Amino acid sequence: MPIWIPALMLLLLAVAIASFARIYRQHMLGESAKERKIDVTVLDKQSVPVIGAQPGQDDQEYWIYVQPTRGGPKREFMVGIHYYHALNPGDSGTLTYQGLKFLHFALQR
Repeated sequence: MPIWIPALMLLLLAVAIASFARIYRQHMLGESAKERKIDVTVLDKQSVPVIGAQPGQDDQEYWIYVQPTRGGPKREFMVGIHYYHALNPGDSGTLTYQGLKFLHFALQR
């Protein structure tokens, strides 16, 4: 059997694995994702205690749960304490995010 056939197979396997890793990081982990804006409604918010927080670190994580106003999947984002206290269930506005990272919420009044 010629040597170039297994070499070609290994090359194709390496390209497939590299492509999968890049797509997984971008779409599942949000690395190098585009900044997006979407109109949403806040469904709920929750504070979760951080187990094992060291003195001087935040002992709570703050989460909001949103759904696009035009329909679509519900999403959750970890937010800062100021956004957590400013937003209430039922609030509508424009959410700016990048992958899984919350960036900004502009409240519509």
